[in-house]
Amino acid sequence: MGFSSAEDFLAASIANRATCLVLDINLDGMSGIDLRRLLTGLGNAPPVIFITAINDEAIEQEARSSGCVAYLRKPFGGKELIGAVTTAVP
Repeated sequence: MGFSSAEDFLAASIANRATCLVLDINLDGMSGIDLRRLLTGLGNAPPVIFITAINDEAIEQEARSSGCVAYLRKPFGGKELIGAVTTAVP
């Protein structure tokens, strides 16, 4: 299931049913990292795989410190994403 923004995801009221989230770092409105932090603060922290086209060490560190399972830079292969999801949801 896909959503165009973090706000749309939250409005759908399915956050508590998510098994794993694949989040882009750059979203319109709330960032993927901010969404991860919000969900963690609410006590609902499913595993997160961040994806991004940004090559920025500080952003990667911020994403990793938020507790992501994987941080993938675009372009990445399907096997890499499947491996990350397999790690997140054994």
